[in-house]
Formats: sequence, C-alpha cells, structure tokens
Amino acid sequence: MASAVFLLVLAGCSSAITKLETWEGSPATAANAATLKAPGVIHVSQVNGRSMTNYLMDDLALDYALLPGDNQVVFTYKTIWAKSGVVENGESKVHVIESEPQVVRFDASPNETYHFEFDKPDSRQKAEKMMPEFSAAVVGANGQALAQSSNWSPGDSALVARTPALDEPGGQAANDGAVSGYNTDSLKQLKAVWETATDEERKAFLRWAFE
Repeated sequence: MASAVFLLVLAGCSSAITKLETWEGSPATAANAATLKAPGVIHVSQVNGRSMTNYLMDDLALDYALLPGDNQVVFTYKTIWAKSGVVENGESKVHVIESEPQVVRFDASPNETYHFEFDKPDSRQKAEKMMPEFSAAVVGANGQALAQSSNWSPGDSALVARTPALDEPGGQAANDGAVSGYNTDSLKQLKAVWETATDEERKAFLRWAFE
C-alpha cells in the first residue's frame, strides 16, 4: 500500500515539475516561451533574479520556461562520486564536487529550445581539476553556442524578475504545461511519503525515476 501511495505521489510530483515558469503573472509572451533544458548535474538557482525551487533530489533533470528576450540564469555544476574503500561511521559515502556559482546571459527566441554544454569528466580527479576553470555554454537547437557562463557573485547586476504590468487576457491558459517555481504542494507530499518509505521502496522509486 505504501508503495502504491508513494508512486502515486511521485507521478503527481513529476508531472508538476516537468517545466518550471521563471516569471510572475500571466504575460502574453508566455504563449511563445522558450525552453532551457538543465541536466541533473546543473542546478539552476535563479532566473532573472527570481529564485527557483530546490527539489528533494539534487540530480533531477528539469526544463525551464523562459520569456523571449534577455534572460540571466544563475546555476552551479555538481557531481557526486562514490568513495572507494572503507567508510567510517558518520562519514559521507560520496565525494561531492561542485563549481562556483555561474551566470549566463542570452537572448531567448520564441518557442526555441536550448541546453547546456560542458566538459563531462569521467573521474573524480578530473572533475576536481576542472572546477576552478569550469564554464558551460548555452546552445540552441542548431548546435550554435549563444553564450558562455562565467563566475557569479550576489553583487553582480541582475535582471529584475520579469513581471508584466497587467495580466493579459487568456495568458494563464497559455501557460498550461508549465508551473510556478513556487508550486511545492506535490513536493511536500513527496517528502512526507519519502520519510516513511522503506529502503526497498526508496530504491524502487529511484530506479523508476531515472529509467
């Protein structure tokens, strides 16, 4: 029974986070929103000054709906590597390799799809070595790089969260398929079920989620 409830909540949560809106209100241009695909190792924290939701699992691949025009995306690159040998009690079983916060700015075209491109190390040592100089490019569907990321700090200038002055008629309907970054009801349900799930149920969930 617990497994069934767990998967039911998971299904609701996964559908709710298929694509995240990065704006406030219901702008008419949302009907032609672009999409930025972020793999599990890229963790987007802000878009145009608006904080994005942190989810239960760090390595979720997410899509972000972007309004056409100038966009600023703040993110980090994070990978996890299993430790070899004996692990002491209380010691983490993994090495976490994470970049400094990065920022990339680019002009998104209506209805276009973009993704991140970056070097993919095949070992922890290589991952650690590349972190000081880490950078990722935003690439369009045609394979052309639009922009390259650079180190970011909170004091850097940022675009104000894009909020329309007036809600456009029918604007909300145009946003079907995308959800607010702050819509966390399904996430809260998933967290509650996760805390009571057995190890086997958690393993089954993780296998299902990443197939």
